[in-house]
Amino acid sequence: MSHPSPATAERDDEMHPASPRPVAAVVYNPVKVSLADIKKSVRRHQQKAGWGETLYYETSIDDPGGGITRQAVEAGADMVIAAGGDGTVRCVAEALRGSSTALGLLPSGTGNLLARNLKLSLDHLDNAISTAFNGVERQIDLGVVDIENPDGTRDRSCFVVMAGLGLDAQMLANTNDKLKARVGWLAYVDAIAKSLRDNNSISIRYDLDGLGRKTMKTHTIIIGNCGLLPGNLMLLPDAAVDDGVFDIVALRPERKIDWVGIWLKIVWENGILRRSRAGRQIMRLAPDLKTVRYMKGSEIVVRLDSPQDFELDGDSHGMAVAIRAWIDPLALRVRVPA
Repeated sequence: MSHPSPATAERDDEMHPASPRPVAAVVYNPVKVSLADIKKSVRRHQQKAGWGETLYYETSIDDPGGGITRQAVEAGADMVIAAGGDGTVRCVAEALRGSSTALGLLPSGTGNLLARNLKLSLDHLDNAISTAFNGVERQIDLGVVDIENPDGTRDRSCFVVMAGLGLDAQMLANTNDKLKARVGWLAYVDAIAKSLRDNNSISIRYDLDGLGRKTMKTHTIIIGNCGLLPGNLMLLPDAAVDDGVFDIVALRPERKIDWVGIWLKIVWENGILRRSRAGRQIMRLAPDLKTVRYMKGSEIVVRLDSPQDFELDGDSHGMAVAIRAWIDPLALRVRVPA
């Protein structure tokens, strides 16, 4: 079976024989990765693993990954390696939803959210490429969300890690991209400080799994497919990428001092105590923290009293007045170590 290359694709070897061998494609963000380094590693691992010549597609402002991923699938790619930040991974995953084509991960940037949650190599290009070509497929859930914009139009997107409304998304909207490029996740400290200057409380009406509409005042609500953040922060300790449900958290501080309790819950309880039997016993004896509310479900509808910032997988997605999010179970195949 031959795999014709589209005009936008680039091949290492234009003159290659037809072959039944599997073919990979690399969708890469040229700002985040070195194509020369990727090609050097790919040549070695594709040959050892018995794969054909790899296709290469470059992302752009007009196409951050979705369109060219669909082109790669149409060209016969059996695996698409996302080489870039969380935004590139999300766009590639969205285009691969429900298909038999697997996603390979070549993490780059400050977040690497999906790779962290799958416990993949974060800073070793050759290990990541080796996993893509020599690993096995693992099926994971995808989050799908319909977004109602302030002008009444609607969009549909997917997310692999988390979607957030309110302060969480506002923080990302306030992040200085140039500062982020220089100092990485320290840039979010500056963004958090900017976000906390205002009164961030929002009123929401929500319906979880069709059980009836409820109201809540909160600062942020985060819908998660998995729960680990950079810095080893476990925001959603019970979340799993393949359990068919969302884990949802609402952060509801009434005073600025309440943020200290929230921080201790996420860092101390979720990150440290939960890992040992003695720690879990201490947690059972501790009073519930009313400023942190956890929920689970497969579908949630949220309506806001006013437009609020919305984020998907760590990238700002603009403003929303309502969302409907649901889980698509085992809709994505990801290459992980054998």
